[in-house]
Amino acid sequence: MAAASIAYVGGQLQYGVNFCRGQSFRQADWLPGLTVNGCLQRELSWSYGVSKFLQIHRCKFSQSPASENWKSFRTLTTSAYLRDGSTKYFDFAVIGSGIAGLRYALEVAKQGTVAVITKAEPHESNTNYAQGGVSAVLCPSDSVESHMQDTIVAGAYLCDEETVKVVCTEGPDRIRELIAMGASFDHGEDGNLHLAREGGHSHHRIVHAADMTGREIERALLEAVVNDPNIVVFKHHFAIDLLTSQDGSETVCHGVDALNTETQEVVRFISKVTLLASGGAGHIYPSTTNPLVATGDGMAMAHRAQAVISNMEFVQFHPTALADEGLPIKPKKARENAFLITEAVRGDGGILYNLSMERFMPLYDERAELAPRDVVARSIDDQLKKRNEKYVLLDISHKPREKILSHFPNIASECLRHGLDITRQPIPVVPAAHYMCGGVRAGLQGETNVRGLYVAGEVACTGLHGANRLASNSLLEALVFARRAVQPSIDHMKGSSSDLSASNMWTRPVVPKSLGTDVTNKILRATKEVRKELQSIMWKYVGIVRSTTRLQAAEQKIGELEAKWETYLFEHGWQRTMVALDACELRNLFCCAKLVVSSALARHESRGLHYTTDFPHLEESKRLPTVIFPSAHMMSTWSSRQLHQQSMY
Repeated sequence: MAAASIAYVGGQLQYGVNFCRGQSFRQADWLPGLTVNGCLQRELSWSYGVSKFLQIHRCKFSQSPASENWKSFRTLTTSAYLRDGSTKYFDFAVIGSGIAGLRYALEVAKQGTVAVITKAEPHESNTNYAQGGVSAVLCPSDSVESHMQDTIVAGAYLCDEETVKVVCTEGPDRIRELIAMGASFDHGEDGNLHLAREGGHSHHRIVHAADMTGREIERALLEAVVNDPNIVVFKHHFAIDLLTSQDGSETVCHGVDALNTETQEVVRFISKVTLLASGGAGHIYPSTTNPLVATGDGMAMAHRAQAVISNMEFVQFHPTALADEGLPIKPKKARENAFLITEAVRGDGGILYNLSMERFMPLYDERAELAPRDVVARSIDDQLKKRNEKYVLLDISHKPREKILSHFPNIASECLRHGLDITRQPIPVVPAAHYMCGGVRAGLQGETNVRGLYVAGEVACTGLHGANRLASNSLLEALVFARRAVQPSIDHMKGSSSDLSASNMWTRPVVPKSLGTDVTNKILRATKEVRKELQSIMWKYVGIVRSTTRLQAAEQKIGELEAKWETYLFEHGWQRTMVALDACELRNLFCCAKLVVSSALARHESRGLHYTTDFPHLEESKRLPTVIFPSAHMMSTWSSRQLHQQSMY
């Protein structure tokens, strides 16, 4: 049996069983074989299947003359990596400066030169906004088996068991490494780490630094990165497209083009190994806990570069973001991203009420407020729709004041700024887009089907989260896979070489200076409006509760909106190779939105985060990952094509 998949056929997305050039990916023990060039081989899991697929995939294809030339390129010395302004040469290019990118950079820097390419300031990542903590088995009464079970149950049994075992087993060591690097976590009165409990967890296993854990981890990692002479951080560099070539039927990654958004210069990074650690795509929705940088850039770039994408229908909506409408003093301007009220508030005894102060979670699930996020988010959504209200209330005020303030100082401070004392009053909350469980499909070492391209963090789909991520498993996954990608990356780097003339292999993107300020501003205004319209479509038709009719409407509306926007661009003189931050972000948002909608339409059941009224139940026969294989036919839209590919019109 092959993995349930979405395959491009004649330019259209179709659902069914698909084999990619004679190979299939596998998922867990309920997929018995990996078909490779007509041969059935017995395998164990998705992870092993991906790794085996890549191994066989690479040894079967013949060498092309271009790839032979590439392999003959001489190795660069360290002093050459900043050769000129527009082209830079590194052993490793890391796209993203969150926990995954920085942890990986610190390890591979021991063996070569590293460029960390980050879209804004280095600290501006989803990691920095993570409040709750990192889950790991650090208590004698807890066990790896228990953490695995909690993860698999939360993931609606779509998780890859081998991946879950690897992450839960290696997690404690990754935490200890962070502590050794200087990360400071909360300790209890007994001197041991204070372990919190969150929804879906059967034990106290969340390591945290008050309610600002991500900020503390980011601080420790950035401090180490800044002090590493082999790492260069390029802030305000927006990754545009991966640089790829074909080696027979295989795609090979050679680096990335980036736009310096401060100087408006396009910089080409040539690297032997590229790690995508660019985070999620929360801004496909109008309300998200993600920072402004989370526009799905890595997922879209990888898709355009022929990487396999998986499980994009599973978008996690955090059940409790601060509802500004319910605050006594409203913010003066709309937030760029929703303020997160961590899962740990419910873990510490917080209770959810509707505006009539009726507790409602026991009506939906026996675990009440400690049910997994998908259950809580759907329950809140149901209450809001039934009662025609804009938010619900989360009350922790029955707990001791000192405990509240010591555990949640950041939340208490933010609410107090708006006239609300959480030690005495309930917090107004509403669900907001929070985390992408799907992404670029990865094996157990973070490898992808594109040679030289590795992934870690939210941009990746490793099989850990299944249909719904367990609270505080995201930072854990990022740490484990960043570390696991290190050795294969170093091996690949040592077996590769680069050439100073390599940068001329691809057409260079250009900034739209030739259009003039007036035209550029018109395009910018139109792009911002289209972005809002796309987000509105996604929230209205592809939200917490879905239906086939609404998903089909979304597919049509998004297609029409994209075509209208692109027509406007090109009628105003925009060229295929032109780049600007807002336009490229929208290009990526369109790409990710279409991947989510197509994947959601393909899943004819309700599982985890994907709930559809047309197929409201779990179907054992549908317990398969959704897979989008590389397109055999190039798509016609700007968002679907790499800028340096030659013909589009």
